[in-house]
Amino acid sequence: MKNKALFGRKISDLEELKELTDRALEAGQIGSSYEVTREVLLTGEEFQQFTSDFFQDQPWISPEDGGSNKKGEIRCIRVINQETSERISPFLLLPPSSGLIQGWSW
Repeated sequence: MKNKALFGRKISDLEELKELTDRALEAGQIGSSYEVTREVLLTGEEFQQFTSDFFQDQPWISPEDGGSNKKGEIRCIRVINQETSERISPFLLLPPSSGLIQGWSW
């Protein structure tokens, strides 16, 4: 079975992400197939900072991140709190000009 994740627009932080995830699952939404292209390990403080403001630019995002592979799977980054192992997986990262911010399956 392929991994599936939900993808959304302009989600500001982890709390909103959790709320939207719950609502999407209650509504019976099914995610899209994805491929994790790399993992980013953050300290607890970095992870907290990241999850409190998804709109903040991140130095570990490159122009090559995102898009889809030849199988049509969405290419994503898995973000991991190295102290607690909490993760946001995958995290779809697109240029701010796209208006799309992230996907999720935490």
